[in-house]
Amino acid sequence: MTQKQTNTKKKKKKNRRLAPVTKLLCIIMIGVSAWLLYSVGREVMTTIELRRQLAEVEEKLEKVQIENERLNKEKEKLKDPDYVQSYARGNYILSKDGEQIFYLPESNSGN
Repeated sequence: MTQKQTNTKKKKKKNRRLAPVTKLLCIIMIGVSAWLLYSVGREVMTTIELRRQLAEVEEKLEKVQIENERLNKEKEKLKDPDYVQSYARGNYILSKDGEQIFYLPESNSGN
């Protein structure tokens, strides 16, 4: 046998011994890659869900802020005694001394 043939046979033997180790490493790397892809997918789904919840909460916050502004304006109005008197007379049908209140029937549009 020539030296080239001997070297070729040694390389083939070495390649055969590395093949199972290489296959095992490939399987491990594929498993790790699959796990990482799964983790990334889960994180993406979590991010999407959190953004949806954030949009809902921001919408609720905007509604609450509008309601808060309305209530603050009402609070300021209630500090004015003339407004309180007018409000009470209009909503609770209170009268001044000597004043008479007449109830008028609501008109029906069908008559």
